[in-house]
Amino acid sequence: MTAASTPPLLLLPGLMCDARIFAAQLVRFGEATAIDGFGTRTDFGAMARHVLDTAPPRFSLLGHSMGARVALEVVRLAPDRVVRLALVSTGTHPVRPGEADKRRRLVEIGRTQGVSALVDEWLPPMLAPAHRTDPTMIEPLRAMCEAVGVAAFAAQIDALLSRPALETLLPAIRCPTLIAVGDADEWSPPAQHVLIRDAVPNARMTIVPGAGHMLPVEAPAALNDAIADWLSLPPLH
Repeated sequence: MTAASTPPLLLLPGLMCDARIFAAQLVRFGEATAIDGFGTRTDFGAMARHVLDTAPPRFSLLGHSMGARVALEVVRLAPDRVVRLALVSTGTHPVRPGEADKRRRLVEIGRTQGVSALVDEWLPPMLAPAHRTDPTMIEPLRAMCEAVGVAAFAAQIDALLSRPALETLLPAIRCPTLIAVGDADEWSPPAQHVLIRDAVPNARMTIVPGAGHMLPVEAPAALNDAIADWLSLPPLH
């Protein structure tokens, strides 16, 4: 396969994020594109169909956080179009006890106190402790999340709380798959990713030191190196 015919890289952002979460990846991988968020779509199927409607015929696909769950729905709908898959800072488990109440409490904060209060509550735990007071890191993330807004956050929470089961999908994945996580990710910790790696045939896993849930921003060089290695793997034909 020549460079000109190599399937492009498509990046899917997570909850309350848009293409800005991938700023460092878009610089490193010049042919990559990022979906600029999922707006107020309320289910992963609709999000996945939006991706497929705008994507090239075949592509490498990376999803971060909620975006990785959307990526899996893309694979479910069109497995032959996805030549490589990367799942970053995510989970594949069903809704857990107490999860709905915690997520809906955040939505209520946003609706009653405004987007800034929501971001103040939600964003800091998404970063490694060492990064939570670093203005060069947290302020651009804050600006992104506030721009996405409460309505999109609420809709995406609805999608997360109605997420489809993945138990039978993961073992059926056949394309080269990267699982990546920061070792300081308190929201979706490394042990959670080990389960994903073990469920996907021939998946490889990268654990990045010192990074939390916002891995593309917190440790861009290390993640980019893992992406480059993954992109060097022969694609699904």
